[in-house]
Amino acid sequence: MGEQGHLYFHSPCFDGIASAVLVSDFLETARGMAPLVLHPVDYDLRAGWLALELGAPAAVVDFLYHPRAAFWADHHATAFLNDEARADFDRRSGPAVIYDGAADSCAGLLWRHLEQAFGHRDARYADLVGWAEKIDAARYGSVEEAIFGSAPALRLALGLALGDGAGHCVRLVRALREHTLDEVGELADVRQRFEEGRALLDAGLERFTRGAVLDEDDIVTFDVDGDGVIVSRYAPYSFHPEARYSIGIVRSRGGAKITAMRNPWREFASVPLGRILEAVGGGGHHRVGAVALPPERVAEARAVLVRVLAEVRRRQEALDRGEG
Repeated sequence: MGEQGHLYFHSPCFDGIASAVLVSDFLETARGMAPLVLHPVDYDLRAGWLALELGAPAAVVDFLYHPRAAFWADHHATAFLNDEARADFDRRSGPAVIYDGAADSCAGLLWRHLEQAFGHRDARYADLVGWAEKIDAARYGSVEEAIFGSAPALRLALGLALGDGAGHCVRLVRALREHTLDEVGELADVRQRFEEGRALLDAGLERFTRGAVLDEDDIVTFDVDGDGVIVSRYAPYSFHPEARYSIGIVRSRGGAKITAMRNPWREFASVPLGRILEAVGGGGHHRVGAVALPPERVAEARAVLVRVLAEVRRRQEALDRGEG
């Protein structure tokens, strides 16, 4: 058995988990490494990420670029924390260090790349990758599917929203390595978390209606207490399907999260939300972005929201005038 490596993956995130499944399969099966030590990571590590000492050898997937990662893959528009990180990637870019900002998901990127570069693909994971593409790119058939869907992948995704520790995400990676998505979706703890999540989601929808407004420029703005509920990022389009964007605050005991999303069911030229949120300390994709504020910065949430709204409106007005 080969050396034991470390795998850092975005969590709690369906795409991060699917990416961890693919890369752990590749490194352990094709490269003969011992079972990897799994490390779920999230954007609360952003400020100190580049200085963090990773276990060696390290793989990082669906997360920020790290110069000491022997294997790295991501697709987020905000994957590089500074110009030096981007330059380091450009120098090291190759079969084991990959980036594609146009990819719908990191799992989809890995699915294609691992076969093309290394001839490695396990067909058992095709369904898992397909759902990662759908979930991460918000390519749902309807807002009802996005919020109320109960397919096995959506059971897992809703259970992740409970946000009660990294251990569950590690267990999911291990389970998905050995079992199909349908089988994992039937596990007792997955079903229990799904049922808990559904109850919290219903409560969140009721609370959302009291804190959301559709502005005249087709942007749903909101300021919602998220304690004890789950506020779906698709909730705005359940109540206001004509909206182009939703931008607002979800507050909790752990701080406040400012989120921005374009309506995935309307076709129009849209602004780069991930880049806009990066300017206030967050990140994301072209169509969705967020920034999390710790408790000591909650008082800044309204000002951050106003700044994000102003920038979205400024850029969208330019696009609508044909100046994009």
